Amino acid sequence: MADLGVFGLTIPENYGGLGLSKTAMCIVSEELSRGWIGTGSLGTRSEIAAELILIGGNEEQKIKFLPKIAKGEILPTAVFSEPDIGSDLAHLKTRAKLNGNNYEVTGNKTWITHGARANLMTMLVRTKKDIKDHNGLSILLAEKTSGTEDNPFPDQNIKGGEIEVIGYRGMKEYDIAFERYEVPSSHLLGQKEGQGFRQLMSTFESARIQTAARALGVSQNACDLALKYSQERVQFGKELINFSRISEKIAAMFAETMIARQLTLYAARIKDTGQRCDMEAGMSKLLAARTAWASADGALQVHGGIGFASETPISRILADSRILSIFEGTAEIQAQVIAKRLFESNNR
Repeated sequence: MADLGVFGLTIPENYGGLGLSKTAMCIVSEELSRGWIGTGSLGTRSEIAAELILIGGNEEQKIKFLPKIAKGEILPTAVFSEPDIGSDLAHLKTRAKLNGNNYEVTGNKTWITHGARANLMTMLVRTKKDIKDHNGLSILLAEKTSGTEDNPFPDQNIKGGEIEVIGYRGMKEYDIAFERYEVPSSHLLGQKEGQGFRQLMSTFESARIQTAARALGVSQNACDLALKYSQERVQFGKELINFSRISEKIAAMFAETMIARQLTLYAARIKDTGQRCDMEAGMSKLLAARTAWASADGALQVHGGIGFASETPISRILADSRILSIFEGTAEIQAQVIAKRLFESNNR
């Protein structure tokens, strides 16, 4: 995937990437996720890390990290959520205290995707302990040693354990605990404290558009499997596709996937122009995630009893699709963002 340029799709050419658009990123993410959401998701953390560094980093940080992210030499992971803090990131508690030339990070993080194998953590921490809201947060570019199955977290002052999940298993999710974990002060994103929350918010549009594209891949895969099975499975002397209830279900799945695709590409095109698109990104993520779940559920229904067997691909797709309405901002958060923008527009 690194050789194909997947991790450097939207990184500018002068930093070793391909310099392509968010629209191109959507197409690649959908096609990879159509095979399996895990492959489409590998690019998500690289996309987030690269955009964070491009928007908020200084030139030294861009030169240090971006070419290696593009080549796949650095596998980033997003270290944002905490056990008691889900979407309410402004009130997280993990503390980074400056001690000489290093920040010492202490706290607990959760839902860290491929946290063991990653070797760069984009870490949201509280650097100003007396400021309890988002103004006290900063982002650290924290390097770590890539772990193995036997020793997932080999570095000192960092421990973690895998979270068993329903689907999306290959990515592996972790709880991670830090106890005075050292990060060089030169790895403070942008070299200015208190900017972390704003820096992170600036990446959410792209992350949500990319997640919508992943959902489209999952949905399209479910549609393809349903169509294929309905043409092969014979009941009462004819293929399932010849029963109107089945054909209408499959037709609706394809149509809804196409609707979500067009909305996602529309959001990506707006992002490519540099305009604000948090409402469009939220809409695309909200609709595409719902569509993926509906398509997976419908495809499993077309399969009948065999679809419920864990040996069948559609059972995995159903389990994988459920996470799409949760990560990168829950469906409820997307609805809140959309509603806020609608209210703003209506009150002008």
